[in-house]
Amino acid sequence: MSSSRNAPLHGIRVLDLTRVLAGPWCTQNLADLGADVIKIERPGAGDDTRGWGPPFLKGEDGESTSEAAYYLSTNRNKRSVTLDISTERGAELVRALARGSDILVENFKVGGLKKYGLDYDSLRQENPALIYCSITGFGQTGPYARRPGYDFMIQGMGGLMSVTGEPDGAPGAGPQKAGVAVADLMTGMYATVGILAALQERHRSGLGQHVDMALLDCQVAMMANQNMNYLTTGQAPRRMGNAHPNLVPYQVFESSDGHLIIAVGNDTQFAACCAVLGRPELAQDARFARNADRVGNRDALIAILAPAVKQKARDHWLGALEAAGVPAGPINTLADVYEDPQVRARGLRQELPHPAAGVAPTVASPLRLSDTPVQYRNAPPLLGQHTEEVLRDVLGLAEEEIRVLAGKG
Repeated sequence: MSSSRNAPLHGIRVLDLTRVLAGPWCTQNLADLGADVIKIERPGAGDDTRGWGPPFLKGEDGESTSEAAYYLSTNRNKRSVTLDISTERGAELVRALARGSDILVENFKVGGLKKYGLDYDSLRQENPALIYCSITGFGQTGPYARRPGYDFMIQGMGGLMSVTGEPDGAPGAGPQKAGVAVADLMTGMYATVGILAALQERHRSGLGQHVDMALLDCQVAMMANQNMNYLTTGQAPRRMGNAHPNLVPYQVFESSDGHLIIAVGNDTQFAACCAVLGRPELAQDARFARNADRVGNRDALIAILAPAVKQKARDHWLGALEAAGVPAGPINTLADVYEDPQVRARGLRQELPHPAAGVAPTVASPLRLSDTPVQYRNAPPLLGQHTEEVLRDVLGLAEEEIRVLAGKG
């Protein structure tokens, strides 16, 4: 790793007017890449997720601090400033920060910032180079634009829950959401991409632009092959449990002592899988030789493979399948994940100094850049931790004025 090159977003300032998950996930990406992210929070309350516990981060005495684990997951490397934008002076100070920022990210309701002069049309008059990203449930246009949008409902509206869960008629059947807020997270990732694209374009034009991100748009887009399964046939995909609509065998199997995933991606892997399971003749069977045949005869094939897998232990199959070049893996708890030698080797658990707890755990960014790596500078900030610092060093306010503002809340 080179120490002579600055971080990719070194010198870029981001004004973060977001809370909860989609927006903070985006701005944490930007912060990890070296941007100076200034998070504006409500005095006395802050980001809603600060209170989304338990669990809370434990201090050196073993007692819970005020920092919720949820909040800690998405606010690393930022500076927290408490300003009340509902007051004239508070809004004025945020506008001043926007004039000196490269990027602004917000997730207020459509039109919610206009009354404070913090909407895109107002701010671009003062800072034409500003890249302004709005994250909402349904976007800036359309009949639902002014509706609130939350991940859970978007997973339902955007089709994900129609293909997630056990098949109709099976035990435990019914709509099922994903175990994490994937609509929020995917929107945060798409927002990051859109902002970086606008930043690159600004090098040519010198101008910013409005990036309009909607949870529903992103949820529909991330349906990927399931979208095309529908659009090419006119038939809506249904829930299939752990099976794959386009590949067989590609699902969870039960061994003699637990479960494992076998994920056959092509006909060569299928032949190798059959050999490992002691049924090599299946690869020559006309019903199963090609993937298209296997998809059409799914039930018949699984009825043969499932009893074979159940004859031996999970780790036996994992070792044998790996040796044969067949993708397979365990189903880990998070406790298992952080003990996995690959996860440990990649350094996915990190620790950062924390003013209230001594240290705080964090999960490494998956972005790996050879010469300008992700930086782990600061733990998620305490509420208002950097207010005086930013008002003094960025806006040039005098100490006395800062004291007066603090006295007025």
